[in-house]
Amino acid sequence: MIALVPVAAVVFLASGLAIAYVIGGSAVLAFLAVEKGRYLAILPQQIFSKIDVFALMAMPLFILAGEIMNRGGVTRALIDLSMALVGRLRGGLGHVNIMTSVFFAGISGSAVADAAALSNTLVPAMRERGYSDTYASAITAASSIIGPIVPPSIILIFYGALMQTSVTALFLAGILPGLLLACALFAVNAFFAWKDNHPRMEAHEAPPLGRTVLRSAPALLLPLIIVGGIVLGWMTPTEAAAVAVFVALAATRAYDGLSFPELAAGLRRTVTLSGSIFMIITAVAALGYLGALERLPQAISSGVTELGLGPVEYMLLINVLFILAGMVLDVPVALALLVPLLAPVALEQGADPVHLGIVLCFNLCIGLVSPPLGGCLLVVAAVTKTSYWRLARAVLPFVLVEIVVLGVLIAVPEISLAIPRAFGVIGGG
Repeated sequence: MIALVPVAAVVFLASGLAIAYVIGGSAVLAFLAVEKGRYLAILPQQIFSKIDVFALMAMPLFILAGEIMNRGGVTRALIDLSMALVGRLRGGLGHVNIMTSVFFAGISGSAVADAAALSNTLVPAMRERGYSDTYASAITAASSIIGPIVPPSIILIFYGALMQTSVTALFLAGILPGLLLACALFAVNAFFAWKDNHPRMEAHEAPPLGRTVLRSAPALLLPLIIVGGIVLGWMTPTEAAAVAVFVALAATRAYDGLSFPELAAGLRRTVTLSGSIFMIITAVAALGYLGALERLPQAISSGVTELGLGPVEYMLLINVLFILAGMVLDVPVALALLVPLLAPVALEQGADPVHLGIVLCFNLCIGLVSPPLGGCLLVVAAVTKTSYWRLARAVLPFVLVEIVVLGVLIAVPEISLAIPRAFGVIGGG
């Protein structure tokens, strides 16, 4: 009987149902298949306990702050600042693309949003300067995954709620990995700039540094307020998210302003994204409840013990599983499905929950730029009208470097944990 559940899930998926309904419907069928139907009466209580988490309130607020900043003329100011800082290097616009993604990361926390925004602005500019369509699109997609690692990050909030881990610690832990990823991408772009003789900006083409820094100050203020307020203990992440919305509204006044239709569109987008994420949490909560009843985590733990997998081997195994999952599943879906099952065993083996969160979230973000269903690849290909499969080939060198960075993060936990330890939000080594 239970063998029919995966078949039903495939049928649901093929029918065009949203993934949340596919997971939820399959979970209900699985309850009946294993003769646990009587527990469905308790399911609403179990679901509510998973979404009644204070940290999750920060998620829609950060999404809204990002929408306001992206729609309020901030993009141009951040691009100008990046041009002033790195535009005159060989392959300057490639470096500008990466640098702008770093700045955007402190605003939106969303890889897909960053990919869409920069595809509209920087890819056409790179074309005009002689870059190929595929290279300009590939570096835009590859650098967009910095967004979910550097705070504020939507997926780190999601992970924190799933694993009851401090969001403050996760935010601080994401800073160095995000910067390490940016440096690795700078190195790849520098190599291709040398190899393909990419142009640099002339001195008169780059905006003046002093005036550009002043103009971009309102945009840069947002991540400083968020991270500074949390680190200094003035605000919780949820309170910082609420403050971020008001700061974002004020910051847009320094640029093109934000019209009421644009604000309304941002609110609609926030409701849509937040609702879809909460629906996924609800559906996976049903599946997780059945997994707890069937003692699946304990079965996985026993299997790991029987196979003789130590902490290193198990960490490598789950990272391979997460990379494969990230290639075909949305990040929230993969997190919600796999983290409750696989992460507890890693924690039992001594993994730090904060380090584990950074590694797994970084891992799944690589899936956003990996075929066959990389979300950022799909967005960039659609916006820039570039062939998806040509773009997938062009992005492979960047993906390989990102996998190397992931390996470094796995091997050296202190990269993730140094800043949280320095500020005392987690214990010492």
